[in-house]
Amino acid sequence: MIVKEHITYDRRLILTVCDKEIIGKKFETNDLKLDLSSDFYKGNEKTENEIIKLFEQSYMINLIGEKSIKLGLNTKIISKKDIIYIEKIPYVQAVSSES
Repeated sequence: MIVKEHITYDRRLILTVCDKEIIGKKFETNDLKLDLSSDFYKGNEKTENEIIKLFEQSYMINLIGEKSIKLGLNTKIISKKDIIYIEKIPYVQAVSSES
């Protein structure tokens, strides 16, 4: 999975985790658009363990793609009811309750 870390002005971590095979693509369903070609999503490949450690530090997490969503479900940072689909691509934006 590809991970990009963004630090906000108040030093909070916003994390994007995206399945490698969909980086660089665009998806659209009705009025929902997902542009994975922007620099916001272009990061570095990380292992599941590395990503889980980053989950613990994150204020906001964006998960895009089957593998990324599965990791979010397995670590219980999201639930199935949180998932939306944009052109059959699962997407979730989660905010930490601890931040």
